[in-house]
Amino acid sequence: MTSVLLSAFLLALREIRRNLMRSFLTVLGIVIGVAAVVTMVTLGNGATQAVSDQISSLGSNLLTVRPGQRLGPGRDSAGAPAFKKADVDALRSQVSGLDEVVPVAGASVTVVAGNNNWSTSVSGTTNSYLKAGNWKIASGRKFLDDEERAGKAVCILGATVRRELFGTRNPLGDEIRVKSFACQVVGLLAAKGQGAMGMDQDDTVLMPLATVQRRLIGNQDVSSLMVSLRDGADTQAAMQQIRSLLRERRKLAENEADNFNVMDTKQIAETLSGTIRTMTGLLGAVAAVSLLVGGIGIMNIMLVSVTERTREIGIRLAIGALEHEVLLQFLIEAVVLSACGGLIGIILALFACIGLSALLNMPFIFNASINLLAFLFSAIIGVLFGYMPARRAAQLDPIQALRYE
Repeated sequence: MTSVLLSAFLLALREIRRNLMRSFLTVLGIVIGVAAVVTMVTLGNGATQAVSDQISSLGSNLLTVRPGQRLGPGRDSAGAPAFKKADVDALRSQVSGLDEVVPVAGASVTVVAGNNNWSTSVSGTTNSYLKAGNWKIASGRKFLDDEERAGKAVCILGATVRRELFGTRNPLGDEIRVKSFACQVVGLLAAKGQGAMGMDQDDTVLMPLATVQRRLIGNQDVSSLMVSLRDGADTQAAMQQIRSLLRERRKLAENEADNFNVMDTKQIAETLSGTIRTMTGLLGAVAAVSLLVGGIGIMNIMLVSVTERTREIGIRLAIGALEHEVLLQFLIEAVVLSACGGLIGIILALFACIGLSALLNMPFIFNASINLLAFLFSAIIGVLFGYMPARRAAQLDPIQALRYE
């Protein structure tokens, strides 16, 4: 049996080499189909990992509380009252399982240093913001306690703001102008990169909360709260306690909807990852259709090959070849064609994924199972679409085949 398989394999290779161009065009559909499926799934896995990493960079076990009922662009925070410092103190003292409750007051301004200026977001907060948001100080220091209490004009720059204002120069000790006042640079944040929503996390300036409230926004409002949970804390229970306490403090009746929202970063990560996986599956399924088209192409060419080699088949049958040997020869030829197409498609997909991952700034995750599955599927396509031409060849009447011109 082994010798029969080897002989059939060698015959298949000989026929493929005899018509290289036709063989290449035959497997082109398989190549495109396998490359498309592997590329879509690999890039989808990379995008899912990128989203998870970006969400994790926001901070672990982190909840964000904002005014308004909706999140993201167009959220209806305009008519919702802002939070106050008293809300922060109440959450710290009355909700169990919380590690940090960090007030944040934000403003969008243009900052100036020398001849350079840059539009960015300024966040007034406390040193706890660094721990809750998983920020590291690259150089310099945090705010001093008296600077936070007195609202001194000091700031910590994100990597993007530092680059745009100072280039490669170390700005520690220098001053930047924020609206009508000068602010001393006391620290530099370590770079984080792009956030989950496509925003540059490093395009930020941190100042003491009192400084922003007094000098930028002119009131004591807190625009959002960052709440980090202790390890092992029940996230859902904490969210429910926060919601109940804020409803009570904001004097909302039972029939009134919340005029604030509590966002769990882990839930956002799971939702985004699930959406990406669904889209990846749909795109992969669409790409897999081209595999069927490639299989039909193999079947057509194999039928043409059987017609062209009718006399050869008749000679083989006349000198003693068995039907199953002829069947096996053409079936192996179809499988070799489709398997070669699958292998070429996988190689092309890997190069494409490496290039696109670097271009799109996402991790390249090699998935051995999807590559093996794509290769096996291409071989199965060869069996399914090669069987009919192979069976037709095996059932030829030797006498009629010898008469064929």
